Amino acid sequence: MSSAKSYTIAVLPGDGIGPEVVEQALKVLHSIEKKHGYEFNLTEAPIGGAGVDASGVPLPGNTLKLAQEADAVFLGAVGGPQYDKLDPKIRPEQGLLQIRKALGLYANLRPVTLFKGLEHTSPLKEDRLAGTDLLVVRELTGGLYFGQPKGRSGSGKDEIGTDTLVYTRSEIERIARIGFEQAMMRRKKLCSVDKANVLASSQLWRDVVTEMSSEYPEVTLSHMYVDNAAMQLVINPSQFDVIVTENTFGDILSDEASVLAGSLGMLPSSSLGEAKSNGLRLGLYEPCHGSAPDLKGQNKVNPIAQILSLAMMFESSFSDVAAATTIRQAVAKVLNDGYRTFDIMDDKSKLIGTSEMGDKIAEAVLDKALATA
Repeated sequence: MSSAKSYTIAVLPGDGIGPEVVEQALKVLHSIEKKHGYEFNLTEAPIGGAGVDASGVPLPGNTLKLAQEADAVFLGAVGGPQYDKLDPKIRPEQGLLQIRKALGLYANLRPVTLFKGLEHTSPLKEDRLAGTDLLVVRELTGGLYFGQPKGRSGSGKDEIGTDTLVYTRSEIERIARIGFEQAMMRRKKLCSVDKANVLASSQLWRDVVTEMSSEYPEVTLSHMYVDNAAMQLVINPSQFDVIVTENTFGDILSDEASVLAGSLGMLPSSSLGEAKSNGLRLGLYEPCHGSAPDLKGQNKVNPIAQILSLAMMFESSFSDVAAATTIRQAVAKVLNDGYRTFDIMDDKSKLIGTSEMGDKIAEAVLDKALATA
């Protein structure tokens, strides 16, 4: 009987460049199997446009069932111009929203790390970027995007558009706990972002987060208004360790923070739910970039965001920091060796394609000099 750690992963390649970058990440996954003693049961299923093509809906029933029964969900990207004229209810992006809701994924994590040698790819000056290594924890299922009432009414000069910003204490507590937990695994600094000088929901948010800080005495908690946080991200990004915030603010700030790393091809993400009955935390792991259909099939795009999403999977769903560290060290090694895809290329580096980058990182994982514990 095998002593390997065994897990089931639902692999959803999606559309456009999704299948290409997922293929590269799976090369890395197989190297992790060898190095860290895993056995993975991988099952692919369609989502997004691929789901529409296969069954007429962006989230087919069999895909959802597979995801619900898996230990983790690994997603490529969804969407494409050929689906733009579809009814909005069955557009590819609905597949992503539907699976998040069905799996109860309420916390979105986006790390922003500037790898050595990539300082030139960011629009910010290098002296401002120095030391940038932060994580945005965004509440994913509440706030303006989901509050009721919502909609448009009336007509002419009396027409009204309504969105409702609602948060309950329990919603704030569970996302704040994720923020504190992540800070404990990093540099023990948590910045809670709100608009408590104006919004009642933010006043509750600040009170709840402050109350919870007594449970995490090792974490230094600070509060910042969202407008100031947006400015500080470009003035002095290295001051941040973990940022925790509500849905709309998190959407904006995480997109702003993405420019610090220079390319969307470098940015992974995870969406997390509650721990399952087996003790594992279900998560959906995907790159921050889109499906880039204009680059499909050219062996050109950067697979590193997808590969780094794999590292987040080991960290959050399988509680294996060592395997996550191995992946990140392998990425750093390949970059330090001077290999680049087109989006992070400079005149001192060696240009390689999608598949070659996947091969090199998978090989680097097996390097005995990288961490195994």
